[in-house]
Amino acid sequence: MTTANELQQRFIRLRENKAFELFVISVIILSALLIGAKTYAIPKTALQIFYVLDIGITVFFLTEIIVRMIADASLKKFFSKAWNVFDFIIVVASLVPVDDSEAALLGRLLRVFRVLRLVSVIPELRVLLNAFVKAIPRMGYVALLMFIVFYIYAASGSMFFHKINPGLWENISISLLTLFRVATFEDWTDVMYETMEVYPLSWIYYLSFIFIVAFVFLNMMIGIVLETLQREHEEFSREHGEGEAAEVHSIEERTMKMSDRLERMELLLADLVADSKSSGK
Repeated sequence: MTTANELQQRFIRLRENKAFELFVISVIILSALLIGAKTYAIPKTALQIFYVLDIGITVFFLTEIIVRMIADASLKKFFSKAWNVFDFIIVVASLVPVDDSEAALLGRLLRVFRVLRLVSVIPELRVLLNAFVKAIPRMGYVALLMFIVFYIYAASGSMFFHKINPGLWENISISLLTLFRVATFEDWTDVMYETMEVYPLSWIYYLSFIFIVAFVFLNMMIGIVLETLQREHEEFSREHGEGEAAEVHSIEERTMKMSDRLERMELLLADLVADSKSSGK
């Protein structure tokens, strides 16, 4: 008879097996390809095959999530990890029927999100997404400052250029869209040359705006993302015991342990000296 502990150990080995992991990735990619193929005009025979494959993929994902839940020994431990919760929601949501019922559209939409499971399966993608999420708050402050600059330039542009081309500078909303076009370098020289016919020095307006927004703020955002990504890679390396970050972390831990031992030895030595002095008296 197979005991529960032996069954759990088998599931743990299956979960950590590289071949099984590659198979899961292949099924996720197949699921994404099926969703994309359904957007084309295909014969009914192919649709029936896709329907059977979709059921098989759903059953496989359900089985795979059950295997991972059993391998983690307890539901509390399983759901303590955010990526496990994400996978569980995606798998359960995939059980929504995709026939002609009212929930068909929702079921199809939820199946699109299956491709996001690649992020939870591949550790490197998790590092990238974690870095992106953690960088958003800091990027938000840069975006706020960028909006202030946009607003000032848009108000100025609307004041000076609205008579030249109302379609580009009539009000501040349209001016903001025009400046976004300038910031993305989408035919921005046409906009500049048009205003230069009336205001020859208006090139200063455009070049200063591009320098501030496209060069300064963009590089600030890139710097934030790179810094956050580096931290995430270091944390990932420490957790898996790989790379220089793991070695430095290991050295720091050993140093702290040695410091604790030295402090305890100093306390014991002080106690011994105090005892010897009291006994000598």
